[in-house]
Amino acid sequence: MKLIIVHYHLRPGGIRRVIELAVSPIVERLGAKSAAVVLATGEAPDEAWLEQFRRRLAPTPVEVRTVPAFGYVSEQRAKAADLQRKIRLALGALFAEIDPRHAIVWAHNLGLGRNLLLSRELVRTCAAGRIPLLAHQHDWWFENRWQRWPELRRCGFRTLRAVAEAALPVGRHLVHATINREDTDLLRKHFPGRVHWLPNPAGPAPPPQPARMRFARRWLREQLGSAAPVWLVPCRLLRRKNIAEALLLTRWLRPEAWLVTTGGASSADEHAFAEKLAEAARAHGWPLRLGILTGDERAQPSVAELMAASEAILLTSIQEGFGLPNLEAAAAARPLLARRLPNIAPDLAELGFRFPQSYDEILVAPDLFDWPAEVQRQKKLFSTWRRALPRPCRAWAGQPVLLAQASLTPTPFSRLTLAAQLEVLRHPASESWAVCAPLNPFLATWKKRAATGRLQVTPWPRAAAKWLSGPAYAARFAEIVRGLPHCPGPADSAAAQEEFIRARLDAAHQFPLLWSTST
Repeated sequence: MKLIIVHYHLRPGGIRRVIELAVSPIVERLGAKSAAVVLATGEAPDEAWLEQFRRRLAPTPVEVRTVPAFGYVSEQRAKAADLQRKIRLALGALFAEIDPRHAIVWAHNLGLGRNLLLSRELVRTCAAGRIPLLAHQHDWWFENRWQRWPELRRCGFRTLRAVAEAALPVGRHLVHATINREDTDLLRKHFPGRVHWLPNPAGPAPPPQPARMRFARRWLREQLGSAAPVWLVPCRLLRRKNIAEALLLTRWLRPEAWLVTTGGASSADEHAFAEKLAEAARAHGWPLRLGILTGDERAQPSVAELMAASEAILLTSIQEGFGLPNLEAAAAARPLLARRLPNIAPDLAELGFRFPQSYDEILVAPDLFDWPAEVQRQKKLFSTWRRALPRPCRAWAGQPVLLAQASLTPTPFSRLTLAAQLEVLRHPASESWAVCAPLNPFLATWKKRAATGRLQVTPWPRAAAKWLSGPAYAARFAEIVRGLPHCPGPADSAAAQEEFIRARLDAAHQFPLLWSTST
């Protein structure tokens, strides 16, 4: 039995975490004593991570197939035809000696559209060899990632239908798994019998050993040059993580603390955002450290150890597929301050989680930023963004919140451009707090809790084990895989994608941070 895992990369983040937690119980559940795991990826994984992954799976052998053509198209110089040829050859070599009766392909994020040539060729290869394929969808290309559209066209996917057929493929031996029920319910309407809800694995973890805790705290002090408390954002540096909001909350609620993100900007699309945020922090002396975990993972604390050593965890994302950091904070018994995202909050509640420091929006007074300039910025950015949409989609774009407001009124911080967010942050924290605290009355309670060390922790609910534990995850995975040869009749990729796009272009999903890579 071979479990073949295909992903663009194995950089730190949610998908790598899912893989490292899930593979061992999956192999055990499938009862494959002579199993082998193949990691087929566009770039070599970190050596320390791979070493730990192999130890976790021992004695199951782990093979790594690094094929640069599997990576993000945007990070490659080859022409589309050359990339396609390299991908086809690599897949042919990978599957040359595979017995389809004893193989499973677990492909992650085909719907993200970062390499639709890989998606198309993988589906074709598996179909030709009758190899079971589980397409695990974590994120979507049309979720505020419209800068991908010209790239998709350059790769030969010149119509929405062509993109849909590669990003949402159909095949007799192919099923989709999604990580939140909202996506599951929508996709099931168009793909009857082919879609399963497979929430990410997670579970309570024992605290790090005392020696590792001392190391993590000492390492943080050395990195920051300070013994101040740390408020941690456990994520890579992406615009959708809305880091400036986390900084605003930290300055208001715990002025003594440092705000730290674990990961840096690992994608070229995020560099401009990261540089502007870091430059502003240096210029104004804000206690902000972006991407503290860089370099050799063996010389650093793990993310779990950093979470345990931090005073609080923040998740201020404006877009998430599942919300793994929510669960990781509960697992580590650390207080969490988090935005309540409408597509994942119901799932977390169904799993039994209650997050006492969660919120919908942080409102800011309009005189904290240059309102006329921000209106003009947003008009220009929105117009440019809208013109770049595929022509059929332009009429579906909803009116952004700030542009729909008739006058200077309190505005959600998340609905501002980075330029306006930084204008808000440039005000002394005490001044902005004085005018914004009445707009967000729940923050006063949180501020008292933070000052007295009584921010509330979310207990791990017993009911979550039946969905999120390793054995439960593996059982669902095995059930999905065993049903693969019996997929029912036709499905409509284009109709499913259109319904997704119409929903994602609604005004509720319009965030200026995501209109441009240089906002």
